[in-house]
Amino acid sequence: MTLSFRSHRLSRKGARRTALQLTAVLAVTTLGLAACGSDSDGSDGASGDSSSAAAEGGDYGDVSVQLSWIKNSEFAGEFIADSKGYYKDAGFSSVNLLAGPVAQEEIVATGKAEFGLSNAVSTAAAVANSSFPLKIVGATYQKNPFSILSLADKGNIATPADLCGKKIGVQDPNLSLFNAFLKANDIDPSCLTIVPNSFDISPLEDKQIDGLVAYLTNESLLVKGDGFDTVDLPFADNGLPFVAETVITTDDMIADHPDEVKAFLKAEIQGWTDACNGDAGYEEGAKLAVDDYGKDIDPPLELDKEIEQAKQQCEVLVKSDETDANGLFTMSPEMIDANIASIKAAGIDISTEDLFDSSLVDEVYAENPDLKG
Repeated sequence: MTLSFRSHRLSRKGARRTALQLTAVLAVTTLGLAACGSDSDGSDGASGDSSSAAAEGGDYGDVSVQLSWIKNSEFAGEFIADSKGYYKDAGFSSVNLLAGPVAQEEIVATGKAEFGLSNAVSTAAAVANSSFPLKIVGATYQKNPFSILSLADKGNIATPADLCGKKIGVQDPNLSLFNAFLKANDIDPSCLTIVPNSFDISPLEDKQIDGLVAYLTNESLLVKGDGFDTVDLPFADNGLPFVAETVITTDDMIADHPDEVKAFLKAEIQGWTDACNGDAGYEEGAKLAVDDYGKDIDPPLELDKEIEQAKQQCEVLVKSDETDANGLFTMSPEMIDANIASIKAAGIDISTEDLFDSSLVDEVYAENPDLKG
């Protein structure tokens, strides 16, 4: 059952969501990708200070990167890579970080951006169902940050079985992902009520709903910051593990411009290495989000929350035992196999070869062993 409900109030924190954008039309059973125009303001933050315009990989000119959400600390690594000149050192004249949310797969597939940041499930759906010529070439988040967020004194949703009998707020772009989560855990959708919700935490805090599809590093932090005792049910730990903030590009870019793809990945690795370099890195990325790249966001970003988000994403999502051994953005065969299993649980039939290409990030580390650690 689905109730028709939308809050007209902004959340207490401005309804700032950091969710992976699965377009509503990338449904598990109804497939296809609708066209969406970019909501980006097109503005970058600080330009790189590096004096070397195209030091290592040649002159690749300008590059556009389609982000999955607003310019908050979710993209701390990109902000640092730009502000410290890592993109310029890699051979790019400038980088245009395009704010979301939009349909990243369509933006990249149609040439409006050379690279995009998305997630394994939505890219798999775009490739399998819309024949978009895309590959995942690196993974910022080694596990996805999606969760069912609830209040301890209301929904108290600690296991998938706890969803039955509850009202769950689900954003339109995340409906297919939520359905995949139910399917992966053998939960009958008819046993719960889906409440259509914008990216707004107010209905949860006001106890109009029992749970909310949320981000561990965003809404969960916002609600806790408002003084509530919260419970999270992470997707990654309950039947639906997949990588997120994945770097996507086209098959043509990989085939015809592999050095450019590797140059971009190198700059990304450098930026995220700095972003995840302890408290100093967390604060650096958060300040760039608040004071520069996201300075025009309304309501304004809050530095304390952005620092906590930067810390949580690095310690929980970006860094892992595998990245400690192999380097950031790498994708081990075991991790890729787990992702393919999750994608099939979402009802999407795709092969490893049609979705992932880990060869270029592996080459980056082979050519630049100093990047590890």
